[in-house]
Amino acid sequence: MGRVSNYDKFPVIPTGAAQECSVGWAAIGDRLRSHLTEHGAIALECYPGVHSRCVLSELRDHLPGVIFFSAEDCLKTPEELRALLDPLLGSDRVFARMSDLGLETYFDAAKLRQMCCAVEQTARHSPVVVVGTGATLVSPSSAVVVYADLARWEIQLRWRRGEMGNFGLNNTGAEFAAKYKCGFFIEWRAADRLKQQLLPRIDFLLDTNASSIPGQTQAPKMIAGDAFRHALANAAQRPFRVVPYFDPGPWGGHWMEEVCDLPHDAPNHAWCFDCVPEENSLLFGFGDHRVEVPAIDLVFSHPRELLGEAVYARFGAEFPIRFDFLDTMGGGNLSLQVHPLTEYIRKTFGMAYTQDESYYLLDAGPDATVYLGLKDNISREEMIAGLYRAQEGEENFPAEKYVNRWPARRHDHFLIPAGTIHCSGANSMVLEISATPYIFTFKLWDWGRLGLDGRPRPIHIEHGAANIQWDRTTDWVGRQLINRFEPVATGDGWREERTGLHEFEFIETRRHWFTGTVPHDTAGGVNVLNLVEGEEAVVESPTSAFEPFVVHYAETFIVPAAVGPYTIRPFGKSAGKECGTVKAYVRSES
Repeated sequence: MGRVSNYDKFPVIPTGAAQECSVGWAAIGDRLRSHLTEHGAIALECYPGVHSRCVLSELRDHLPGVIFFSAEDCLKTPEELRALLDPLLGSDRVFARMSDLGLETYFDAAKLRQMCCAVEQTARHSPVVVVGTGATLVSPSSAVVVYADLARWEIQLRWRRGEMGNFGLNNTGAEFAAKYKCGFFIEWRAADRLKQQLLPRIDFLLDTNASSIPGQTQAPKMIAGDAFRHALANAAQRPFRVVPYFDPGPWGGHWMEEVCDLPHDAPNHAWCFDCVPEENSLLFGFGDHRVEVPAIDLVFSHPRELLGEAVYARFGAEFPIRFDFLDTMGGGNLSLQVHPLTEYIRKTFGMAYTQDESYYLLDAGPDATVYLGLKDNISREEMIAGLYRAQEGEENFPAEKYVNRWPARRHDHFLIPAGTIHCSGANSMVLEISATPYIFTFKLWDWGRLGLDGRPRPIHIEHGAANIQWDRTTDWVGRQLINRFEPVATGDGWREERTGLHEFEFIETRRHWFTGTVPHDTAGGVNVLNLVEGEEAVVESPTSAFEPFVVHYAETFIVPAAVGPYTIRPFGKSAGKECGTVKAYVRSES
């Protein structure tokens, strides 16, 4: 490796002035007090996972003379909620069906009516603040709306630390996987439906994330709703990066520790989620203050500008492209796995599209390999029986008897349409380019190891066997799925190659090598890029529609559809040297 890291772990979108951001409960209380005088009531709506009781306690200290209500006093009992949710979640440790429940189903209708009346009557003679998830369900329509938002990664960390459970379930002690499953399939879906209704009209945005940004206080921050909406609108018109996060895993490696300048506070770093807007966040800069919001807020608020009309019409307000890192340098093989076919994921889990993907090799050791596709003339019955025996601990699964093992080199590209058995081997640094529904991975064999929690990782042979495409064997894989590089265009100091993905997949990828200025155009659809070669490059607008945007090696960045034409050229230490980008976008259906 031998690189000096310039990877930015806390990318900021400059937005406004410091005075637009209230920092700390005292300043927040002062700002809300004047609105209470004018409107008489505040609804402080909380995304599930916000410590609403702490918010209520702090505001009570800073808003004397105000009557407080907790919306969560109207929840159904944990027993009633479990009776509602358990049948939807089922018994599988990982998978369930995507839920269409609304947040209001978590509440007791009679208690809601009673609190609505109490709030309305109290507000006639005294200022009122309703706090908690569901606060807007019991507040007068004239109430000032404060939305306390929270990044998905912060929610997951709180679950792992045992600070909280799922909304209303009183399951703080449950294992993380159970909390995540409930959150992914039910809780976040319900909360996002209410959020989408509220974002256009909130009066204030409250950031209660526990900041890990150097130089930033742990105090909460609040901005006006108009400032928040301006920040989102600004982001939808210029290139930007989401805030990456890193996580260890049983197969994880150590490449990112050096290249991404990570602390050595974990056994390894297996994943980097650096473009998954459903779970990553955005940092808006107000002077020196940083306001963190879920990146999905941008998708919800400006889907046409971000995604483009055609992509929005096809996928709705969902970001369909994911970039992430899989680091096995000095680690082990990923689990042997397969992703569901589109019809299977639709019928079984209620998802509209599946996780087609690819592995782009950012780096590779001399012995790096990728397992991809089946060998010729194998017995499927024998293979499935062997997987079940391995799951029961009777024997190790002889993966290389059934699955091709291909050598992997830096800048190789392996295409993995759904239904293709695959995994990255040890000593590889993979940029995974895929469709977004990443939780739907059917593990078939995990090399006999345990997860970091000391438990066997969930295996889904029955699901996997129903989706493996048995005709994707050695010759077909070699011709169709490996390094399908095709020259497309050249210009002054640049050349463009088509690199995939496969015709079965809806994502197109292009690689550009350049020493000069490369012309790009979003052509009405969102672009996602990564600087796969070179220290630095700069993204610019030919019409100066946005400020020059500098990116560094291995950083993923998003160019919204609304940007239109843009250019990329080497910058700084890379001036005069060859750089490379990989770009992904959604293919036209025509």
